[in-house]
Amino acid sequence: MTDEWYTPPAVFEALGERFDMDVAAPFDVTAIHVPAKSFICANSLSGPWDGFVWMNPPFGGRNAVVPWLDRFFAHGDGIALVPDRTSAPWFWDAFRKCDAVLFTRKIRFLRPDGSEGKSPSCGTALMAAGERGVAALERAAVQGFGILATPRHPDIGEG
Repeated sequence: MTDEWYTPPAVFEALGERFDMDVAAPFDVTAIHVPAKSFICANSLSGPWDGFVWMNPPFGGRNAVVPWLDRFFAHGDGIALVPDRTSAPWFWDAFRKCDAVLFTRKIRFLRPDGSEGKSPSCGTALMAAGERGVAALERAAVQGFGILATPRHPDIGEG
């Protein structure tokens, strides 16, 4: 059993973007489909990020995505793929920080050998930081890839 799950090409086709950097890449980048110029495979949270980034961070653990999202929003330019755990406090915090979010159907991620995994336990959301990311999510929404939402109440409290 593996904890490695890769984003399928359909996600990138819907976004219609090429990224400057994949900031959460596996060590073997030959098995992935991320259209990026460069890849960070280790020490991503402490190393430099550059340009328009793609981030599909490790989902494991209750709040495992929190340090990744903190870094993503501090960088401010890219698209992050996260579980759509809308009842989690971290999701509310991220929603307030993002410029747009695209709620997708459940994405069947790919195993390292290229085979498709089973349906995941939850859906996914693509969060945009910056205008280029918003434009990519809008393109994907027009194609029917998901439902686009924009935060309207950034000071909403955690209920």
